[in-house]
Amino acid sequence: MSLLKVRDLVAGYGDTNILQGVSLEADAGKIVTLIGPNGAGKSTVLKAIMGLLKPRGGSVRLAGQELAGREVEEIVAAGVGYVPQVENIFPSLTVAEHFRIMQASPPADELARILSFFPQLEPRLGKMASVLSGGERQMLAIARALILKPRLLLLDEPSAALAPQVVSAVFERIVAIARSGIAVLLVEQNVKVALPLSDYAYALQVGRNVLSAPGPELLEHPGLNDVYLGKAPVPGESSASGGAG
Repeated sequence: MSLLKVRDLVAGYGDTNILQGVSLEADAGKIVTLIGPNGAGKSTVLKAIMGLLKPRGGSVRLAGQELAGREVEEIVAAGVGYVPQVENIFPSLTVAEHFRIMQASPPADELARILSFFPQLEPRLGKMASVLSGGERQMLAIARALILKPRLLLLDEPSAALAPQVVSAVFERIVAIARSGIAVLLVEQNVKVALPLSDYAYALQVGRNVLSAPGPELLEHPGLNDVYLGKAPVPGESSASGGAG
């Protein structure tokens, strides 16, 4: 059984439904990526799972537990971590303080475990986040989310505004996190970097599933360019065919 099962998810803003019935799965120790053009609803999926946006229909289950409609605090307690694309760190705090605001006194062994994923941060613990490079800031945002030991980690555009060599370093760390047993569901525009590393991927268009396959296969799919050009057919019912496990 997949750790995360999203079925027929409907969500939106005001009178508009952005998600028109999205379905997907993610399993422990796997990387699942959502791709698609701007406005497809990718970030909205993450917000709906996290409870930042209340679903209007469908189901979000984590290890069989229904999360749809629950408060953010409950979803965090259930084992979900979230790293937004922007404003994901506090420049006026030190690196160490970012961990302490998540947990007053993080156990030394737990902090060491997290820093093992991001060794660049260890010598920077006493530094203000404002002096970190873009890549270090993104690593800090992800590391902070790990302090509460999530079973599922949601990442929104982790490569945004990063130099190519830094993107590679960040994705190496994401792979290591997944291989430690955490399910990673990420939204990413840089398909050439993300899909080869993804165990499974879903392409969205106007709030619906249109393509899904193991990441490397989806990268080579003949219909992928059409998704971004708005030409792919939109099925009447979305599904997570093939699964992410």
